Amino acid sequence: MKPRCFVLCILLFSFLKFNAQNNDDQILSRAIIYQGDTLPYVALDTVKYYYFDFKGSNKEYIAFTKLVRDVKKAYPYAKLVANKVNEINAYLNTIKDPKLLEKEKNRLEKELRAQYEKQIRNLTRTQGKILIKLIYRETSKTSYNLIKDYRGSFLSSIYQGIAKIFGLNLKDTYDPEGKDRNIEIIVKLIENGQL
Repeated sequence: MKPRCFVLCILLFSFLKFNAQNNDDQILSRAIIYQGDTLPYVALDTVKYYYFDFKGSNKEYIAFTKLVRDVKKAYPYAKLVANKVNEINAYLNTIKDPKLLEKEKNRLEKELRAQYEKQIRNLTRTQGKILIKLIYRETSKTSYNLIKDYRGSFLSSIYQGIAKIFGLNLKDTYDPEGKDRNIEIIVKLIENGQL
């Protein structure tokens, strides 16, 4: 009985795969020699940590948390606008016929309106102001100039007038060192994954 059990165990274990080290477990990295020792060298990304110390009033803290909320809501749309502007410019630069170019601009406007108008209309005025500033940050053009490039100066003036009625300005620029410093810090936190 013992020899059978022994043979059975040997056969069973011979079919099992024993791996103390697997190729999937290995990480190749550069190495440096330091005082005769070989040490692994791994380059890490720079981590920036922003700290907010509110020594002011509770009102300032509440205003800042509202600003964080508004930037978090508007920033994805600003990134989307920047991506769409690049895509549309690349596409429109391939069209040589002026009539076809106008038709394509109209078609693209209808598509974008159908896709994003409802979401953009749900933004508050403050979020709209922040979106206008962030669009300038991402595209280096004011919202007014973007509309002027695609739809003409007449429509951009009309949209500017409508925006003024609601307390917005499509010609707003972005000043990351000055009055928009807090927005810039929040955007950096979002980009670093800290918010």
